[in-house]
Amino acid sequence: MENRLQTIVNPLLGWYKTHRRELPWRVDKDPYHVWVSEIMLQQTRVEAVIKYYSRFIETLPDVESLSEVPEDRLLKLWEGLGYYSRARNLKKAAEKIVRDLGGVFPDTSASLRKLPGVGAYTAGAIASICFQEKVTAVDGNVLRVVARVTGSRENVLLPEVKKQTEAGLLEVLPDNAGDFNEAMMELGETVCLPGDAARCVECPLQGECLAHRDGLTAELPVRVKQMKRRQEQRTVFLLTAEDGRTAVEKRPDKGLLAGMYQLPNVEGFLSEEEIRSAAEAWGLQVLEIVFIKDAKHVFTHLDWLMKGYHVKVAHPAGDFLWATPEELQQQYALPTALKPFAPFPTAKKKRG
Repeated sequence: MENRLQTIVNPLLGWYKTHRRELPWRVDKDPYHVWVSEIMLQQTRVEAVIKYYSRFIETLPDVESLSEVPEDRLLKLWEGLGYYSRARNLKKAAEKIVRDLGGVFPDTSASLRKLPGVGAYTAGAIASICFQEKVTAVDGNVLRVVARVTGSRENVLLPEVKKQTEAGLLEVLPDNAGDFNEAMMELGETVCLPGDAARCVECPLQGECLAHRDGLTAELPVRVKQMKRRQEQRTVFLLTAEDGRTAVEKRPDKGLLAGMYQLPNVEGFLSEEEIRSAAEAWGLQVLEIVFIKDAKHVFTHLDWLMKGYHVKVAHPAGDFLWATPEELQQQYALPTALKPFAPFPTAKKKRG
């Protein structure tokens, strides 16, 4: 594998020099900027991240300000990106840098991996881009490029295959490792796309790629998932009082969507009678129940199948936090999973 990968280094770097995108976190090689961008880019496309990144850096321009930001404010800045544990780990890592390292950013992949939420890929990206360490940064995009170039039919979701890929890349890594790592990521994000979307005619590695030669581009890399998904039915309550406020509650500090504010919801699909009984058990005087819509949200190992209802009540009551529309927009970050029902969706069907 190493001989074939050696042939990609020069054409890849030449292509990157000409075709690299101008992205806000590439303006400089500040490790704080690269770190925030890399964490945001986990599970999220570049195009979607740009606006969130700019707002985040404008509000929290350095590691000190991130370490001090209240969690509710942090989650509001992160709202829409999902996977909120990423934001919490950013803050925990910033606190560690300020508290234990005097505000000085770690400058090796080994020291970076000691930060909460920083794995091998993120540590490698920061260390190589910002501190010129000769270390790999292998994510899904890089695994796809290498699998296609080498014609590998190994399951890239297996840890041992990722380790083999890292070892093969490390042997051919040039002195400007940061540029090489970014070039591999860039190629995977813009040209060597998944499945039939691959733009092989634009690829600088076309002549070296066994998948292209053998007509296997759409089949590689091999990705065989081992896990079984679980589905969960939930009834979501959009509780609004006559004074215009909406009920939200905070989820537990551990588990799915930990510490997030949410619209009240319960497991199972409730009938209208059960919805009324649940609201009254919360101490609410129900005026009207309006069906909103069905929705589905896909988590990593779990699907939520949801039915949402707008339950109009006379007065705020119960163990809820009752927020104004302005507070919902500016202060309380609601999970993306519940956005189809908030703050005031248009009703599809009236019931009751």
